[in-house]
Amino acid sequence: MKIVVVDDAPDVIESVHLGFTLQWREVEVLGAASGERGLDLVEQEKPDIVLLDVGLPDIDGYEVLRQIRAFSDVPVVMLTARDDTLDLVKGLELGADDYVTKPFNHLELLARVKAVLRRLNMPAPAARVPSFRSGELEMDFARQELRIGGARVDLTPTEYKLLYHLVRNVGYVLTHGMLLAKVWGREYVDEVDYLRVYVRRLRDKLGDDSERPRYIRTERGLGYRFLAPVASEPSEAAAPGGEPRVKET
Repeated sequence: MKIVVVDDAPDVIESVHLGFTLQWREVEVLGAASGERGLDLVEQEKPDIVLLDVGLPDIDGYEVLRQIRAFSDVPVVMLTARDDTLDLVKGLELGADDYVTKPFNHLELLARVKAVLRRLNMPAPAARVPSFRSGELEMDFARQELRIGGARVDLTPTEYKLLYHLVRNVGYVLTHGMLLAKVWGREYVDEVDYLRVYVRRLRDKLGDDSERPRYIRTERGLGYRFLAPVASEPSEAAAPGGEPRVKET
């Protein structure tokens, strides 16, 4: 297990190294005090995860993240002294996998890192479940692939998991809390901003419109619903009067 920590504060790198080596066997922690050095380490060392500070002396963490995403899908957890929703959303939209505010508890940081790595494991292939089709969209569960108009659409593991749960519950509303627990973990059930960012990213890749959705509909105050194909029988997906049915746990 290899972790790259990009932070200009030596005590942060040292404390992360100490905290992780005490709690996690066979972990290697590599430190970088600047964005440029961090980019070099990520490219050369191919780490399993990156902890990236927002405030760096040369280039800020968001620019480092943008450059990382140009050549790598390595999971990235942003570290910041600012607790601001706009900063959080900006990081997620640039491709961050999680966000931890300084000062942080090392057990909490360890739990967040483990949760991010856990999300990288795709749902088990559903080989006996037929592919799902809705218009030009086809989701092949056996191959864990999404195609639009026959062309494969690249999804991150988190995007795939989110779409997987929406599609497998087609016609039903999945509440914010249910989706966050299924995709991110139960410790994330209040992180609605994470969900909004990823739904927006999915819509972009599906060519969907939030105002006139073909696939993902926002059920305000509740959650999201993947729309049943037009040719499907509506009686299974909707309650009397056309009201969406909420999936029960």
